[in-house]
Amino acid sequence: MIVKRIIHEELLTFPEIRDTLNRVKKDREKEEKELGYELRKAIAHAEMFSRLDAVKSRELVNELMKLEKMRPEIAIRIADILPLSYDEIRSIYAKERYTLTENDLRQILELVLRYA
Repeated sequence: MIVKRIIHEELLTFPEIRDTLNRVKKDREKEEKELGYELRKAIAHAEMFSRLDAVKSRELVNELMKLEKMRPEIAIRIADILPLSYDEIRSIYAKERYTLTENDLRQILELVLRYA
């Protein structure tokens, strides 16, 4: 596939990707077009790793973005992984230049548990 130019770029959670790929799949089925290998694999991957529905995952990302030390990429990663311990949250922040306080970890975990 040759991409000529990028029109729009947006960060999506796995459930949002799953819903988008399922819409593409339905459109292809309506047009009686064959699903390519890559599309079938992408759909299977999104189905396997989506743990919430698209609306809840986006709500979680929006709630996480209200926290102080949160970037969009990290909020998406947390919504995809749904970490259930402080160590899992710390591993997501491992490459960042700052460390999380106990209060930060507690806030993130409370939000995740509310949506999980």
